[in-house]
Amino acid sequence: MNLRTQKRQLRQQALANREAQQDREGLSRKIMGHFLALPAYQQARTVMLYVGIRSEVHTRAYVPEILASGRRVVVPYCQGDQLGLFQLHDLNELEQGGFGLWEPPLARREDTARQVDVKDLDLIGVPGLAFDRRGARLGHGKAYYDRLLHNVRPDAVLAGLAFECQIFPQVPMGKRDVFMDCVVTEREVYQR
Repeated sequence: MNLRTQKRQLRQQALANREAQQDREGLSRKIMGHFLALPAYQQARTVMLYVGIRSEVHTRAYVPEILASGRRVVVPYCQGDQLGLFQLHDLNELEQGGFGLWEPPLARREDTARQVDVKDLDLIGVPGLAFDRRGARLGHGKAYYDRLLHNVRPDAVLAGLAFECQIFPQVPMGKRDVFMDCVVTEREVYQR
């Protein structure tokens, strides 16, 4: 079976697992508790975090806490086939955009004072459909995150956020796919 077919089948299984997951809110609290306890979080000045939608790990409720800690919070947004980076001051600055993602409106994206360079990121909370204990990650197949993550500083920490039901024995990886430094679930933090 070729890599593309393996990934397609794993995406289907992982999405079904995630959508069937009970108590996503409670498990998300545990996952985010582990994320906020990471040494990388304690040391980070700038944290990039997606605002979870649908059956993803719910991250939204933790953005105000991170902002209150004095850290810069950066949220991604889609611009063409790339992810742009926006410094968030308040959740009310976001609206639902493409793919149902919570993003800054077009007018705010043009504010150069709020645009963030990928090299400024210290810790990145990364969504995905499937992960393994080695840090392999499988997204939706559009490669938005892989393109972005290839450009982070070598010392920036990539933390996959997932429910334990999204952890598989092995996730197939291609040449352009990026490994996580750790994968945070409700049960454990898997270090690479």
